[in-house]
Amino acid sequence: MMRPLFALFSLILCLCVGSAQATSVQDSSASERVLLVVGDSLSAGYGIPQGEEWVRLLQQTLEQQKLAVRVVNASISGDTTSGGLARLKPLLEQESPDWVLIELGGNDGLRGMSLSAMESNLQAMLDLVKQQGAEPMLAGIKIPPNYGNKYRSRFEQIYVDLSERNEVPLLPFLLEGVGGVEDLMQADRIHPNTQAQPLIADNVWQFLEPVLAAD
Repeated sequence: MMRPLFALFSLILCLCVGSAQATSVQDSSASERVLLVVGDSLSAGYGIPQGEEWVRLLQQTLEQQKLAVRVVNASISGDTTSGGLARLKPLLEQESPDWVLIELGGNDGLRGMSLSAMESNLQAMLDLVKQQGAEPMLAGIKIPPNYGNKYRSRFEQIYVDLSERNEVPLLPFLLEGVGGVEDLMQADRIHPNTQAQPLIADNVWQFLEPVLAAD
């Protein structure tokens, strides 16, 4: 159940700004394929001890499954779809990924930014990824109830529309089973805590497994 405290998922997330440098979570190998994660604080591991963030745990799962996939985390706390779009092309050129998981939009919604602009930015990112010859994927997020049903509904529908229009895989809610659960949130009641990271990693793995298998 979504608790009232989840409504505080607001400007603090927007203000948590981190480094723009992409980080590989394991050493590279010529035979490995690359999964690039482009997201915000939810994927950057804000407030999480290094090595315990969900992206790192996902890499461990891939290794346990004996899949030669290297995860590159290019997530920045506080990032928006505009910021992600601005830095995507250099990331694609640098990393030459096979897949790109885009986890952005939360901060656009929390700031009450134009949803049309958000959709346009995400569309442009999907186009860039495809032009690079990689496969794009989307990870959706939800915003608190206090933003109003109309805005929230339109916000969430953007991910569905983009997925259907571009025929790209969609993880409907990155924080499924985590968002709004008090025991799984940090003291700020905004960011998932360390205990939540394995759950998020499992959400992503369950989503990714058939995608990777199809390739």
